[in-house]
Amino acid sequence: QVTLVESGGGVVQTGGSLRLACVGSGGVFSDYGLGWFRQAPGKDREFVAAISRPGRVTEYVDSVKGRFTISRDNAKNTVYLQMNRLKPEDTAVYHCAARDSIVTGMTPGSDSKLYHHWGQGTQLTVSS
Repeated sequence: QVTLVESGGGVVQTGGSLRLACVGSGGVFSDYGLGWFRQAPGKDREFVAAISRPGRVTEYVDSVKGRFTISRDNAKNTVYLQMNRLKPEDTAVYHCAARDSIVTGMTPGSDSKLYHHWGQGTQLTVSS
């Protein structure tokens, strides 16, 4: 069973950039499909991005396409979320998640109920 720990959150100005990282331990990292979700105060958890195993296929919510990039380094057991041209509406707690038994070449999808393992989250605040 994999344990996920996020890092890299913080406070950034509108238009700035930040990279989140999520390190997995306790499982075979390359076996998992991986995703990033976010939750803003008073709102439901929202899908942000997902990546297949071994990492050639990605998927994004429309609001971050062209600004965010998800990637993974299986040798480092890490999945990243590079965020550029940040907006105040990107402010949220960002969680990484892993899905078991994902077919190679398919993303794990945007439905949070399909994911089996979750990190505690890291806070991103974008100031205007």
